[in-house]
Amino acid sequence: MDKQVIVSISREFCSGGHQIGEAVAKALGMGFCDRNMLDEIAQRKNIRIEYLEKYDEKPRNLLLSRRVGAFSNSIEDIIAEMQFEYLRDRAASGESFVVVGRCADSVLRGRKCLIPVFVMGDEEDKIAEACRRYNISREEAAAKMRRHDRARKQYHNRYSEGKWGDSRCYDLCINSSRLGIEQTAVLLTEYIRQRAARF
Repeated sequence: MDKQVIVSISREFCSGGHQIGEAVAKALGMGFCDRNMLDEIAQRKNIRIEYLEKYDEKPRNLLLSRRVGAFSNSIEDIIAEMQFEYLRDRAASGESFVVVGRCADSVLRGRKCLIPVFVMGDEEDKIAEACRRYNISREEAAAKMRRHDRARKQYHNRYSEGKWGDSRCYDLCINSSRLGIEQTAVLLTEYIRQRAARF
């Protein structure tokens, strides 16, 4: 694309948000940013990647952390801020990219090139996908889904002004169960093209 475009994708667990983000990035020839940013951060900061992964997108432990003014000793807060700094730097470089999670809809808010999206799905479809992906029972899948979505919501709401999943915080909220992953990505790609043309 000839203009800078940043697409942030927040998603429910097993809704296909990650696959949709990858497909959109590929279709539009944009960079793709998810957990892979941890590799670059680890290299930049000379930190073991396993350490970053352990605390990635986790809400801070209130019993083991302390905040004084703008400063925190929470490992979760420090790693979250490293990721936010990475996103701000990447956005400032003028690059177009798709980012999944990491509170990007809030961290990069105010940039005219930002298109925030929320991907959801029907509960039964998400449970079926979790069963298939992780080879677990329906009950285990439902529990895993609730656990992951609760953690994502806590993490997002901790670092963001808007609430996770609140339609007012996104340009578009889409249910991937309606068209399936592939066609949802096609629809979203066309929306981004048309939206970017108005920048």
